[in-house]
Amino acid sequence: MIRIPSLLITDDDSGFRETLRGIFEPQGFRTLVASDGEEALQILSGDDVQLILLDMHMPRLSGLETLRRIKQSNWSLPCILMSADLDDGLIRQARLADAFSVLAKPVSRITITSTVQQAMERTYAGRYCANIRNE
Repeated sequence: MIRIPSLLITDDDSGFRETLRGIFEPQGFRTLVASDGEEALQILSGDDVQLILLDMHMPRLSGLETLRRIKQSNWSLPCILMSADLDDGLIRQARLADAFSVLAKPVSRITITSTVQQAMERTYAGRYCANIRNE
């Protein structure tokens, strides 16, 4: 059965959240938004989510801390971490925490859409229906 995938966008910048929503909703995703890691974990505990985008620097819980909690809770969804302060140490920590990918902000539309497409294909192999365009 092919279903519509849910994408959780977690970033403390409301403008960036809405920009990403504007990219992914027309491509067939049901989008959910969270302003920090705590809110993201609350959404995950009560909603079916297939992929999460996480900003690194947020109040209450950073993206990396949120990623670690997601994996400790045995949620098997792919997590993509984004940061304006990307360095080798953060990339290493994110990989150890089982991030699907780590992206530098600002991130281009083609980079984010292709990374989401790869995550969906590798994780779900066609079980979800989305029309991701790398424009």
